[in-house]
Amino acid sequence: MPATSDLGGALAVQPILEELGLPFCFIGGLVVGRWGEPRFTRDANVTLFCPIGDEAEVIPKLAERLPGRVESAVEFAQLHRIYLAKSPAGTPVDIALGTLDFEYRCVNRATDFMIGLDQRLRTCSAEDLIVLKAFAGRPRDWLDIEGVILSRGPKLNWPQILEELNPLAALKEAPELVEGLVSLRDKLG
Repeated sequence: MPATSDLGGALAVQPILEELGLPFCFIGGLVVGRWGEPRFTRDANVTLFCPIGDEAEVIPKLAERLPGRVESAVEFAQLHRIYLAKSPAGTPVDIALGTLDFEYRCVNRATDFMIGLDQRLRTCSAEDLIVLKAFAGRPRDWLDIEGVILSRGPKLNWPQILEELNPLAALKEAPELVEGLVSLRDKLG
């Protein structure tokens, strides 16, 4: 179960994104609690699929419903393809405007995570979380990946993970990301 501070913000933002009809899923530390070891995080992260050229339509819709948390948030989002928002509860929410084929598939593979009897959160799959975390490659991300591997074990679709990560690692010119992930999988498996 995710930490309550970021969970409340995510649960407040989700209906707004749904009402806007935008394809999205939650990613990042918030989702680690679903697939691995729960951990505290102070924000919520979203991937929203938004093809290049659609920013001019999508970003103002976000800004109408979710206040930005930086000065000139709309301009910042148009330049960097990330809208830095605040949930109605004040939780920082980073809404990345995804454009890659992987991000499209990630959003389309997302499923609802039932929290209690009447609340749900649309999150990325465990496999996509591993890909996103490996691509980011920070020390905390590798710890999160380890927790997901230990939790999910043989249920993970490793061919899919490696198929998705290989082109991203090549794009980043960082083949060590794939090597590190395979090494971690083999060590824990």
